[in-house]
Amino acid sequence: MELKVGDKVEMKKAHPCGSNIWEVTRIGADIKIKCLGCGHEIMNPRVKVEKGIKKIINSEK
Repeated sequence: MELKVGDKVEMKKAHPCGSNIWEVTRIGADIKIKCLGCGHEIMNPRVKVEKGIKKIINSEK
């Protein structure tokens, strides 16, 4: 899956705040994503994040 910093993604499961839209803020072996509902940031292994993505909403050009 081709992810870039700044991409907004829709996850399969919603965050406890109710939002399921996240912004990618760091790419590497781990991917850091920021909830666009409450601003909470998490860092998870790339495999776990890519498995949880439903769709890429938009991409920075």
